[in-house]
Amino acid sequence: MYYINKKLKLSFSDAEKKVRDGLQKEGFGVLTEIDIKEKLKEKLDVDFRQYKILGACNPPFAYKALLAEDKIGTMLPCNVIIQETEDGGVEVAAIDPSASMQAVNNDALKGIAAEIRDKLANVISGL
Repeated sequence: MYYINKKLKLSFSDAEKKVRDGLQKEGFGVLTEIDIKEKLKEKLDVDFRQYKILGACNPPFAYKALLAEDKIGTMLPCNVIIQETEDGGVEVAAIDPSASMQAVNNDALKGIAAEIRDKLANVISGL
């Protein structure tokens, strides 16, 4: 599986706050934020469920990864999604960097990816 996820019985805004708090506790900052619902309304005039993509970055690990592989920036930051589900709940999912970085033939990245995966898994499990 290429992601780590958890379904929650929270409001969208409460889930988003918990995700942001969890990311911060694990040393991540949110570099980018895309409100898919808003963008699809703006660009296509369609209605879509609440869905946000947060681009999370842990600077020390990003630095290590960039030193190990100069093109790894094409896979940064780590995306975390928050989306409404049909049953009225919320699902949070984060990329599994170990899965995504398998495409890169660089042994130095394996340990870094595993550590980031553990940190993102901590965020998700702590929700």
